[in-house]
Amino acid sequence: MAEGTGGGTAVPGRWTRFVTARPRLSLLLALVFTVLAVVAGSGVADRMSGGGWQDPASESAYAADALDEQFPGARPNLLLLVDSGRPDGVDDPAVAAEAERLAGRLAAQDSVEGVTSYWAAAQAAERAGADPAGGAAGAGEAPGAEAAAGLRSADGSEALIAARITGDETRTSTIYDRLAPEFRGEHGPVEVRLGGQAAVYDELQSTIREDLLRAEIIALPVTLLLLIVVFGSAVAALLPLAVGIVAILGTNAVLRGITEFADVSVFAQNLTTALGLGLAIDYALFIVRRYREELAAGADPLGAVGTTLRTAGRTVLFSALTVAVSLSAMLLFPQYFLRSFAYAGIAVVLLAAVAALTVLPAALVLLGPRVNSWRILPRRGGGLPGGVESGRGWARLAKLVMRRAPVFAVLTTAGLVLLGLPFLRVEFGTADDRQLPRSAESHVVQEHLRDGFPGTPGGTIDVYVAGDPAGAELAGYRERIAALDGVERVDGPVLDAGAGYLTVTAEGEAVDAASQDLVRDIRGVGAPFEASVTGTAADLVDAKDSIRSVLPWAGLMIVLATLVLLFLLTGSVLIPFVAVVLNALSLTAMFGALVWVFQDGNLSGVLGFTATGDIETTLPVLMFCVAFGLSMDYGVFLLSRIKEEHDRTGDREQAVVFGLRRTGGLITAAAVILAVVMVAIGTSRVTNTKMLGIGLALAVLMDAMVVRGLLVPAVLKLTGPATWWAPGPLRRFHGRVERSGFGEGGPRAPGGLPERAADTSDDLASVGGR
Repeated sequence: MAEGTGGGTAVPGRWTRFVTARPRLSLLLALVFTVLAVVAGSGVADRMSGGGWQDPASESAYAADALDEQFPGARPNLLLLVDSGRPDGVDDPAVAAEAERLAGRLAAQDSVEGVTSYWAAAQAAERAGADPAGGAAGAGEAPGAEAAAGLRSADGSEALIAARITGDETRTSTIYDRLAPEFRGEHGPVEVRLGGQAAVYDELQSTIREDLLRAEIIALPVTLLLLIVVFGSAVAALLPLAVGIVAILGTNAVLRGITEFADVSVFAQNLTTALGLGLAIDYALFIVRRYREELAAGADPLGAVGTTLRTAGRTVLFSALTVAVSLSAMLLFPQYFLRSFAYAGIAVVLLAAVAALTVLPAALVLLGPRVNSWRILPRRGGGLPGGVESGRGWARLAKLVMRRAPVFAVLTTAGLVLLGLPFLRVEFGTADDRQLPRSAESHVVQEHLRDGFPGTPGGTIDVYVAGDPAGAELAGYRERIAALDGVERVDGPVLDAGAGYLTVTAEGEAVDAASQDLVRDIRGVGAPFEASVTGTAADLVDAKDSIRSVLPWAGLMIVLATLVLLFLLTGSVLIPFVAVVLNALSLTAMFGALVWVFQDGNLSGVLGFTATGDIETTLPVLMFCVAFGLSMDYGVFLLSRIKEEHDRTGDREQAVVFGLRRTGGLITAAAVILAVVMVAIGTSRVTNTKMLGIGLALAVLMDAMVVRGLLVPAVLKLTGPATWWAPGPLRRFHGRVERSGFGEGGPRAPGGLPERAADTSDDLASVGGR
């Protein structure tokens, strides 16, 4: 990709000739692609699922599948909360009759199995003599009087009808949508509200769809306004938005295709919107800014595009690769919640880069100087905080930091580490109904169960036994489990066709540390037959073990790939290691805020969420991969300009000053715009999405304003001559890479250093006004 440089008529390189040969045709093809993407991606949200936090190869997943297949009543995913509203409560004959009628109607529905209720369990217990120990029950029956008590509220005003909707999550959601209007609301003397896993997942999907639409309505106009402030020109401001829209719509089409053969989490759509707008704007900002700079230096449109692709285009390519590598690490995890974000993230990053490197150059060639048309702000008016208006401020900051490099390095690092300290006491949990707003019906139902029903409804530990367990052996196994610390009671066994299950009720909360220890203790109890443990606590134990086993490999993959890519970009051995360490430091504030705000509940009233005392297990992994990639995105922008100046002059300190002067305002503007998009996503009523949006916004701003402005110049000053060192073989290899066209290329000044375009003002708005 050897192109000319600014300051005159340039000889276009191969890539420039390819993407600008027929610019109108290129734009027409982009329009056709966008229209096809709209058609192909329509209805993608309806095909997504609300779960994906479990490891499908784990013991708990195996036991859950076996129970769902053989004993549908063991793990109900649909709960009908029947409110009697009567003095005699749920035992009133009229209430009982209506409840039995509702249970019968529910049992007659297609794809609904294992229907049971408080009234059916009470009758079964009465027939069995209300044995409090709960003897062996027939297949599908709830065992003992304790089971009936567990389905009735402590004050006797409410009781449950439980059932299982069979099929995968997509089918379950479809069936639930059909059943909900029929059973919700008033029925004679009772009022019914719906809960359970099926209801929670369905409300998650609908809430996320509504919130995503609201976030887009908020983000798009605010983003356009900020782009106009940055560029001063409406035409220039519209170009990044166009790239983002192409990337978002294209990714929706990709996700729609993936849903044909893999589960995709509905949460991934939020990342599609955030990264689609954020990265497209980053890339387009960098390219349009450099193009306008070249025009201002006297280049013709084709030459300006050539130089832009050789410099900024190369940077965009490296940036997209580093972000894609960070996101692709999530493919190593078995949870489809994480894999879904990899699908969405990789697709949107690559599409944004392709659009920025193909469609955008074609548009710039056609526009030429008209890219500055429709000027809305005065020539030098407007700007964002952080030095967008004048690169001289960033240059002064860089010089100040390098004069006191040890002080800035130590104090900034200490401050970032201090912000991250709360993460040392993180507690991991599972996503449940409390992800939803308090007004959500399924959240209300689950709150009633937690506060008003005995035991831990929905939080029991189930033990699946197979291999035709003998009666005496199973009784002894049951007794050994009942004797474990933390066991409140053991119900069952329920037996059928050589298999069965026991239901263990823990003394504590469903997923607290004691319940997780109890899962491990039950698994340690010897059994002369196959025994597998599942339930909410078991799911959490297995998810933590799964993530713990994969996390080192995912981290190694990210680090190694980043080191290689940054070496190819810079030719330095030290800079890639520095960049990785500084990127990790930039994430400390985000992780500290996760615990202080979302785990501990600080600001929960202001932000409008329910604190659960823990963080969903997969979320820190997701946020690390995304935030690390975004931080590296800005790191590549800065390092590419530092390298460009170092190649030209050989002056290490001047290169840092030049790089920060050229990109400080650009990176800050991009970070502010991306943060706006993330905060718009963070207005979601779903806690995980709120956490993702607000956390990433904090990480992006911290990286752009603290790490790039303070730590990078301080550390590069301290590394001294070693900054650009590389052993001979690696230096020669990097030289061959650059000469192949993957490097900077371009004309050389005397002494073999690349020429540089005229040193024009760094104000994005003023560049656009020339």
